[in-house]
Amino acid sequence: MAAGALLGWQFPGIADYAAPLANAFLRLVQSVIAPVLFTTLVASFARGGRPAELGRIGAKSLVWFEASTTLAMLIGWVVVTMLRPGDGVGLKGTAQAATAPNFAAVVENMFPSSIVSAMARGDVLQIVLFSVALGLACAAIGPRAEVFVRFCESASQVAFQYTRFVMKFAVIGIAAAMASAVGANGAGILVGLGKFVAAAWLAQLLFTALGVMVPLLFLRIPLARFWQFMREPFFIAFGTTSSAAAIPSTLTQLERYGIPPALASLTMPLGISFNLCGSALHLVMASFFVAQAAGVSLTMPQQLMILLTLKLTSKGVAGIPRANFVILSSLFPAYGLPLEGLAALLGVDAFIDTIRTGNNILANCVAPAAIARWEGWRPTAAPESDAYAAPDVRQA
Repeated sequence: MAAGALLGWQFPGIADYAAPLANAFLRLVQSVIAPVLFTTLVASFARGGRPAELGRIGAKSLVWFEASTTLAMLIGWVVVTMLRPGDGVGLKGTAQAATAPNFAAVVENMFPSSIVSAMARGDVLQIVLFSVALGLACAAIGPRAEVFVRFCESASQVAFQYTRFVMKFAVIGIAAAMASAVGANGAGILVGLGKFVAAAWLAQLLFTALGVMVPLLFLRIPLARFWQFMREPFFIAFGTTSSAAAIPSTLTQLERYGIPPALASLTMPLGISFNLCGSALHLVMASFFVAQAAGVSLTMPQQLMILLTLKLTSKGVAGIPRANFVILSSLFPAYGLPLEGLAALLGVDAFIDTIRTGNNILANCVAPAAIARWEGWRPTAAPESDAYAAPDVRQA
C-alpha cells in the first residue's frame, strides 16, 4: 500500500519548472519536421523511383522492403494492442479528443491545396503525399530534374545538421521531460514506461524471428552461416545505435558472404531509406502506447490512417538524429495525442534504441541475400567456388 501511494504521488512544483525546458526542446524538434520530410522524401523518391535505373533488382528490392516493413508494423500493432502497456498510466496532457473521421473527409484532406499552408499547419500527411508525388515527378523527367533533386539533397543535409544542433540539447530536454512527466503524472508513469520497454523488446524479438529467421529458412539460406557473417554489422549497430555506422561493415560482410557487390551496393542504399523495419515497428508501438496512456480512444479508421501515415513518413529519414521523435511529434497533434507522451518516451528511448537499430541492420542484411536468392544465387557455395552462381545484375 505504501508503495502504491508513493507511485501515485505527484510533484506539481517540479513539473512547473521542468515543463518549459521540455516544451522548448519539443518545439525545436517540431521546427524541423516540414523541411526534413519535404527534402528527404523528394530526394529519396526521385533517386529511388526511376524504373529504368532501378531495373529488375531494384524493383524486387522495393517489393521486399515494403513487405518487410509492413510485417514489422503489423507485429508492433498486434503486440501493443494485445499487451496494452499504456493502460492505467493516466497520462495528463493538452491533447484534444480525437473524433471519428468521415472517410470521405479523410481522403479529401490527404491532398493539399497549398503545400505552404500544409507546412505552416504541420499537416504531415499532406506534406508527405505532396513530397512523394513531387519526388516521383522528378524521377519521371530524369536528368532535367537533377538540379532540383541536388538542391533537395543539399537542403536535407542542412536540415540534418540543424537537427544535430537541436539534439545537442537532448540530455537537458530528456531530463526535463522525465521530470515533468513524473511531476505531473506521478511516479506510477515509470511502471507504464517499464511495461512499454518490455513490450517493445518482445515485439522486436518477434520481428527478428518472423521477419529475419523465417524468410531465411523459407529461402533455404543456412541461419548459422548467415549469422557468422552478419553478426559484426549487427553488433556495431547494436552498440553504437547508429545504422549509418554499420553500413561499411555490412557491405564488406555481404561481399564476403558471397552476395555480388553490384547487388549489395544497389540494395543497401535503398534499404537505408525504405527498409527501416525496427524503426517502423517502434513508431507504431509508441503511437498506440501514448494513446492508451492518455486514454484516447482511436477508431479502426484512425488506427489504419496512423499506420499509413507512419508507413510513408518513415521513408528516407535514416540520417536524422532521433528521427523517431521528429516523426511522432508531427503525428500526435493530428490524432489528439499529447506531446507530453513523447516527452515521457524520450526518457526510455535509450533502452530500446539498441535492439531497434540492430533490427534495422539485420533487415538490411536479409534483403540482399533474399533478392540474390530470388535471382538464383546458391547460398551454400563460397564466392570463390566454381559452383557459385551469381545473379546477373548488369541491368540494375
